[in-house]
Amino acid sequence: MTDPIRVALIEDDARTSRLVARTIEEQADLALAGAFDSGEAAIAAVRPGEVDVVVVDLELGGIDGVETSRRLGELDPPPERLILTAFASDDKVFGAIRAGAAGYLLKRDVPERLPPAVREVFAGGTVIEPRLARRFWNLFDAARGSCANDAVALTAEELDVLMLVARGLTNREASGVLGRTPRQVKLQLERIFVKMGVRTRVDAVTAALRAGLIRL
Repeated sequence: MTDPIRVALIEDDARTSRLVARTIEEQADLALAGAFDSGEAAIAAVRPGEVDVVVVDLELGGIDGVETSRRLGELDPPPERLILTAFASDDKVFGAIRAGAAGYLLKRDVPERLPPAVREVFAGGTVIEPRLARRFWNLFDAARGSCANDAVALTAEELDVLMLVARGLTNREASGVLGRTPRQVKLQLERIFVKMGVRTRVDAVTAALRAGLIRL
């Protein structure tokens, strides 16, 4: 039997915390690996390799969800981060994704969407509304060509991966197009990150657009 996906929760609202914890515990393939009421507590407690996915409240007091996500991303290996928010604030969600989060989920959608969202980001995918994805990539496209000297040597397949990601496809969707597994696409993205000197898929797409490596 496959080991369950280990999920940690960072949420300072007790009612939401109970809802998320119950939703996770009701799934046979998910396991609650810890619940914290602040980013500071989670950063102090979470150890590399002990958690697969962290669900992070965007509107935390103290260290907010964006900074918490960024700091958790410094672990080696880093857990996937899924942002939980009451309101779909484009700017805040964008900041969280640039800090390494794999997507976001509205709190009102937790009972129905949290389990599949956790599975998606664990598999290397993203959870982003198409409306936001289009806005993000349009902003990056406007900056394309301003840093042509930033080009790096990417293979044809790596460029294909970046193109699909830039168009809003998840790793799973890109794997179907490329004839690869989601895990293989995720590993390709990690190699791209190393080559480009970036930490997130958003930064990789931004750099590729600016350097003229890909076009939308």
